[in-house]
Amino acid sequence: MTTQSALASFRYLITDMDGVLWRGREPLPGLVEFFQFLRQHDIRFVCATNNASTLPEKLAERLQAWGTDVRPEEIVTSSSATADYLTETLPAGSRLYVVGMEGLRVPLLQKGFEIAEDRVAAVVAGIDWHLTYDHIKRAALNIRAGAKFIGTNGDRTFPSSEGIIPGAGAILAAIETGTGVKPIMMGKPEAPLYETALKRMQAVPEQTLVLGDRLETDILGAVRLGLKSALVLSGVTTRGQLAASAYQPDWVFEDIGDLKNQWDTN
Repeated sequence: MTTQSALASFRYLITDMDGVLWRGREPLPGLVEFFQFLRQHDIRFVCATNNASTLPEKLAERLQAWGTDVRPEEIVTSSSATADYLTETLPAGSRLYVVGMEGLRVPLLQKGFEIAEDRVAAVVAGIDWHLTYDHIKRAALNIRAGAKFIGTNGDRTFPSSEGIIPGAGAILAAIETGTGVKPIMMGKPEAPLYETALKRMQAVPEQTLVLGDRLETDILGAVRLGLKSALVLSGVTTRGQLAASAYQPDWVFEDIGDLKNQWDTN
């Protein structure tokens, strides 16, 4: 079976964003044409990101400013997955202690949860640019009092204009150190983010392709869930890292333009 004929069987796509659709603040080549191809071929998609700091509406605005027609409902963040998971596992209106920003707080409030300081059912933690010791202390006290510990994602670092800086995983590690309790993770490579994306599309897993640029998140998560995957080399993964990896994607492409050309059956 050729790459083209194999790709033609996919009707659903879960795609990462940073390193796949853009790098830094610039769109990657072929971005508009890639989404036009998906629309023209009736391939449903969800843009799925571990980013818990930004709302889907703002990510959609960025993509639209570059000429695409991606809608907020076609974007799933680790915060979206967190809100869905808690809706399924906690009573409606439960109290939560949140270490995080607007991108995490708003989805939780939209699901009807109450954000509180104590007597909470769960501590929910993600990236927070304004983190203080008091936030970590309060989270630890709530967990020691019996609250569940939920992490949006375990990304230990985050690429910024200043260089590589601590990510959400560093904050979770501080809370874990102070409690001895490991968080239940929502983001890639764990299942909840993928499950939210699949439900959003009403997708058939056997007809779903996962696209990403990180082996340890995008590709590992797909492998764990038994989903087919494609890696693009436009982000953080090098060919050397790929060759040394214990788990492998089903396909490798230079970028989304290369993928589109291979996928296009017209």
